[in-house]
Amino acid sequence: MANRTIEMTDGLYEFLVKHSTNETEVQLALREETAKHPRSNFQIAPEQGQFMALLAKLVNAKKALEVGVFTGYSALCVAQAMPADGKLIACDIDVETGAIARRHWQLAGVSDKIELIIAPAEQTLAALAELEPGSFDFVFVDANKLANELYYEHALVLLRAGGLVAVDNVFCGGRVVEPTEKIARTTAAFCAKVNADERVDSAIVPIADGLLLARKR
Repeated sequence: MANRTIEMTDGLYEFLVKHSTNETEVQLALREETAKHPRSNFQIAPEQGQFMALLAKLVNAKKALEVGVFTGYSALCVAQAMPADGKLIACDIDVETGAIARRHWQLAGVSDKIELIIAPAEQTLAALAELEPGSFDFVFVDANKLANELYYEHALVLLRAGGLVAVDNVFCGGRVVEPTEKIARTTAAFCAKVNADERVDSAIVPIADGLLLARKR
């Protein structure tokens, strides 16, 4: 038995991927195409995609929101986990990567579930908070790390009681331990805020680059 999370060695990671991923053909094709992109490091790991799909099912997500889409892998995973009448609003500012996402969503047969809004996320979230507060089941945040607190506050307005927000990259590649750069310092402060926030129940999951989960009370 271990009394702390054990080190993720290469061999253990291979075991994790082998026994904790069931990628569809379209998910794999999208991930392989994204690997050729100059910003391929923005792509979430396949085991994280499967974990997020599980989270969406656990909260019975019929209405979801994603802040930061890139080439659409995470949105694809969540949309495929949602029922036929599910709706995912995806926020991004990149038309080029949005086109890659749309093409693969179409191939997977989930394009009708996803509405991609090309605009600054702050604007989209503020508008949704005015029109649809308390109506979302699941929110995934993977965008400007310096704006995580703003996205989080909007998410809490948008989520129903029992809804879940997931915020990616809270380990900052390990730099959050000794945060000398602005992003790492801001992320450390954000994690401390969420941990003390009485509006939520939260935990950080050591998957990929750290995934913070907060359930609205």
